[in-house]
Amino acid sequence: MVDSLQQVTPLLLTFNEEANIARTLECLTWAHQIVVVDSGSTDRTLELLSEVPRLQVIYRPFDSFARQCNYGLQYVRTPWVLSLDADYVVSAALCSEIKAVLGCSTSCADGYWIPFRYCVAGKPLRGAILPPRMSLYRRDYGHYVDDGHAHRFNLVGVSGTLCQPIFHDDRKALDRWLGSQCRYLRQETHKIMSMPSHQLSLADRLRKRHVIAPFAVLFLCLFWHRGLLDGWRGWFYAFQRMYVETLLSLMLWEAQHGL
Repeated sequence: MVDSLQQVTPLLLTFNEEANIARTLECLTWAHQIVVVDSGSTDRTLELLSEVPRLQVIYRPFDSFARQCNYGLQYVRTPWVLSLDADYVVSAALCSEIKAVLGCSTSCADGYWIPFRYCVAGKPLRGAILPPRMSLYRRDYGHYVDDGHAHRFNLVGVSGTLCQPIFHDDRKALDRWLGSQCRYLRQETHKIMSMPSHQLSLADRLRKRHVIAPFAVLFLCLFWHRGLLDGWRGWFYAFQRMYVETLLSLMLWEAQHGL
């Protein structure tokens, strides 16, 4: 396990992540180098990061997620990168799978899509609408581009898919989450309104119809992804995602009609 994972450097972005960062770092004790790009944290994030000796913190003022990641890639010295957010948890099972694919002499992939499991109050849900992300890749086989409020790694090479998920376990307060969503959705609104419809994903084309998306995401969360079986956590996640889609619909109406 050690030999294979020595080829991998975790890359993290941080900004005021004291509620999450220690839990994320606890799962990365195997890493000989961790690169963190911080955009000016004012809470205890930097203090917590300083307690990990193998960790390299780089400061860069935030302008976009893609630029932050591309900047951080310059400091990675291993051939492989594991891209993480500060509220992601890497399980022992995922580490074992990464070890297996990197240690296999017949593996020909240059990057791997990794699925997600969303957690509420630390407990994984049965399903979520988060898509897989290109999170494990060869350092020199692509670059990041912005995609609405988010970012993605454009791999130049062959991709594969891992089975074990990354756990998304955000413990920040709800008011922090609400403030972030307003900023993110302004960017999503600009993307949806500025791109030709044929270049948009099916989900984004449905969002332009306003009424469909909020109710569709509620159905997906509660029934398709079996959120009803997760009790209050399932309802919490479903309402959270429906709120986001409803707010996005309002912003799209505002942009279309000049309100």
